[in-house]
Formats: sequence, structure tokens, C-alpha cells
Amino acid sequence: MTKNRIDIEEISGITVVKLLEKKILDEANIEELGRELFALVETNGHRKLILEFSDVEYLSSAALGKLITLHKKVGAAKGKLVLCGIPKEILEVFKITQLDRILTICADLDGAIAKF
Repeated sequence: MTKNRIDIEEISGITVVKLLEKKILDEANIEELGRELFALVETNGHRKLILEFSDVEYLSSAALGKLITLHKKVGAAKGKLVLCGIPKEILEVFKITQLDRILTICADLDGAIAKF
């Protein structure tokens, strides 16, 4: 049985992807998560994506790399990616790496939906 890494919900034509894992650290998990997220854009044609991080406690730098790749894929599909619900400690990493300048980040889901 494969473990669910994401929960997908459609809200007003926007695909909301809730990340369910508390720790996104393991390379194999990150690869699989990346495949699932990329497939949303490449296979399923989703162009409006929100990633919801409220359950995530740890995120490795490899996971950040997947987010950058996802951001590029969504951009190439003329879509938009918004991140929300990022815990303070993880948000600090986004700021240190200056990813907060590249990625659109909102405090909560309502704010993220308002970006579309």
C-alpha cells in the first residue's frame, strides 16, 4: 500500500494540494512527491496550483529543489503556483535561501486563493 503524500481538492478551478507528510526529508519520498506534483501539471494539465504546508514540520533542501522545478513547470504551462500555510521555521529557510522572492507565498489558504 502506498502512503498518501498529498491530498488534492479543487476550489473554484484551483487545485489545492495539501502536503500530508510531517517530515519531507527522505530522498526516495522527495522523488515520489516530485513525480506526483509534476504529474499534476504535465499529465493532468493543472495550471493553478496551491501547495498547503500546514502539516509539514521539516523540509530538506532536496525538497526545496523540487519546489523550484515545480515552479518552472507551472510557469512553462503558463500557470501559477502559490504556497501557503508554511510554518515559521520552514518559512525562515525560504527567506534564507531567498526562495521567498521567487515563489509566491501566502500566510493562509484564503490569501493564496486571492492570488488567482
